[in-house]
Amino acid sequence: MPHCLDLHLVTITPTDTSSVLNCRYDRVVVVVVEVVVVVAVVVVVVVVVVVVVVEVVVVVVVVAVVVVVVGVVIVVKGVVVVVVAVVAVVVIVLVVVVVVEVVVVVVVVVVLVEVVLVEVVLVVVVVIAVVVVVVVVVVVVVVVLLL
Repeated sequence: MPHCLDLHLVTITPTDTSSVLNCRYDRVVVVVVEVVVVVAVVVVVVVVVVVVVVEVVVVVVVVAVVVVVVGVVIVVKGVVVVVVAVVAVVVIVLVVVVVVEVVVVVVVVVVLVEVVLVEVVLVVVVVIAVVVVVVVVVVVVVVVLLL
């Protein structure tokens, strides 16, 4: 019995209703599968957005802590430290923005390539982003304390 994909190879007579019914059934199955895939992609995109928001919150908290620590050091060290602290915070924010952009690009590419790998890649990228931010914060605090 021919299916929808075979209809172009088969001449359907007016009495061959089973082939037409099979074709319609196959199309319904294909549409259902497409809907499931679209829903899965939407779920992955929502997860990506949530992860990016969490990263931004983490970065804001880290920058706030750095600003408080640098502020305390500023009171002790003076005006030169103010300039260094402002530059350090700007550099940290720029690094964080670049990291978040890279995360978004990597996540989008991964979603297009393989939906299953998204969760693993997100965890790895978030860990890398947090490590980079922590290293930058430590370096900035050490530099400010040495002035």
